[in-house]
Parts: sequence; structure tokens; C-alpha cells
Amino acid sequence: MAGTLYIVSTPIGNLEDMTFRAIRILQEVAIIAAEDTRRTQKLCTYYHIGTPLTSYHDFNKEEKTDILLHRLQEGSSVALVCDAGTPLISDPGFYLVRQAIKSNIPLIPIPGPSSVLTALCVSGLATDRFIFEGFVPRKPGAREKFFQNLKEEKGTIIVFETQHRILKTLQVITTVMGNRHIVLTRELTKLNEEILRGEIEEVVQQLKGKSIKGEITLLIQGLPQRSKRQFEPLLESSSSTSITHLPSE
Repeated sequence: MAGTLYIVSTPIGNLEDMTFRAIRILQEVAIIAAEDTRRTQKLCTYYHIGTPLTSYHDFNKEEKTDILLHRLQEGSSVALVCDAGTPLISDPGFYLVRQAIKSNIPLIPIPGPSSVLTALCVSGLATDRFIFEGFVPRKPGAREKFFQNLKEEKGTIIVFETQHRILKTLQVITTVMGNRHIVLTRELTKLNEEILRGEIEEVVQQLKGKSIKGEITLLIQGLPQRSKRQFEPLLESSSSTSITHLPSE
């Protein structure tokens, strides 16, 4: 009988956000496949988890997937974790999950922290419709095209960006989308957690003179919908024009 592949969420910064179930699963599986074994080892040490670790990242995914699938097919259970948060969300693991499904290996998600949803729920932006687009492209041309493709999106837009490129990215967003309302979250759940809200120009002013550090989750207001009042002048104008041009009998 095949073992089970567990997709385990881990804290995005505060170790106390680990769930009881996640701790138990990491203690019970035969091996933990981790994006960076050094970071995961700190988590395991904190919770007295002695399960062996093996690295699993984009540069060894094919080789390691074969090894892990063999262990699973022999009956051993495996836990997949990333450095922080929920695996596969802009992190390695997609290839392993796809191959496990093809091999009829049981998969069980162990839900927990996610910087995407954590940022969204405190943003004050619309939560009924949102889109996550991962990391913003590095190259200037690709970055502009990236936001051009999103400028008509009506839901809240969520992206990841680095501390080194955030100011340039905010300039690009202003050029392409206008001075929209944004929420910039940094170091969520950590000691230096910061949440900045406002129009892009306001947030840029708040960032000036600061040493920007840590991981950034950026939320952008979706395309503002035109209210009925905005359409009324057009409707009145249209009606007047129609009446003026009514044919005489």
C-alpha cells in the first residue's frame, strides 16, 4: 500500500502559528522534503521534530521526485514543506504533486499560514474577488507588460515583490494603472511587521528615507467600477439627443 504525500503549511514568520496537526504530521512521516533544510531544521528544532530532512527545490526537483515517489510507492509517507507558508504558492512542489497524482499516490493538504490570504484579510480591499499573480517580473519591459495585462482586472490584485525593486515597481504601476489605492505589507507576523495603506503616491512618501527590508506582499485595488451616477450625464445627453432628432410626422 502506497504512503501518503502531505502538503504541509508552516509559519510565515511567527513560529507560534504552527498548527497542532502540522506538528503531528511532521513527527509521523518518514521524511520531510524541504525547500531549504536549514530553515526547516530551525522549525523542527523548535518543536522537537526529529524526522529526517531532504532538500527539494527547483534545481533538483526531477531527481528528488523520482526518489520520493519510490519511497511513497514502498509505503513510506512524505511531508512537503516550503521555507514559509503554504507549499506551491510561488514555491517548489508543483512537479512533485503532478507526478504523485499520475502515480495514484494519496495527497492530503495540511492547511495553515499563507502570506497571500493573511495580507488580503487586513488590507481593507475587496475580498470577494481577487487574483494572485506571484512575483513581479524582473526585467523592465516584462514588468510593464505584466501590469498592462492586469489594468482591466476588477478584483484585488496580489503580487510578491522584493525590497530592492518595490519603488521601481510602484512607479510602473502608477504609469500603467494610475495612482490606485494599494496596501503594502512587509514582514507579516514578524517583529517588524508593517502595513502601509493609501494611494501609490502616499505610500511612496511613507517609504522615503526608510530602509526597506523583508518580504513584501503588495495588494492593488482592482479597476474601479463606474457608479450609476457617473453614467447619468451620459444617459441624459443621449436622451436629449434622441428627442431632438425625433422625426416629424
